[in-house]
Amino acid sequence: MDILTMLPSSFGFVILTYLYSWIMLGYLAVKVGSARKKYDVKYPTMYSDKEQLFNCIQRGHQNTLEVYPQWLVFQTIAALVYPLSASVLGAIWVTSRFSYAWGYYTGDPAKRMNGAYGYIGFFGVILLSISIALQLLGVF
Repeated sequence: MDILTMLPSSFGFVILTYLYSWIMLGYLAVKVGSARKKYDVKYPTMYSDKEQLFNCIQRGHQNTLEVYPQWLVFQTIAALVYPLSASVLGAIWVTSRFSYAWGYYTGDPAKRMNGAYGYIGFFGVILLSISIALQLLGVF
């Protein structure tokens, strides 16, 4: 059976959401690479003892990498049944990671909370995934 006939056409939006997340991760990685050069933080050192702003830039990327695998799993589960809803929730989460990082880039870690709206997207796909699990189990 052809995958294109198995998935609804709206699954294309899901794929675009994954591509958007790839762009976001690349952007954050480039910012860390640039900061390494600017603040002279050599590999494999993760954090600087002297440059707080480098640490903020690094944390903006690192925190995203820490939650990305969980987001991918729940995004995929939700998208298999609710592709449009999952795409909207995914776009919210990905966009929030830019806001989160840009807040961190100010050097004031509290401003990372500018991206707190991403919890709507993150918990949204988790709730959709729970709903799908309960449906599969015949609970409703």
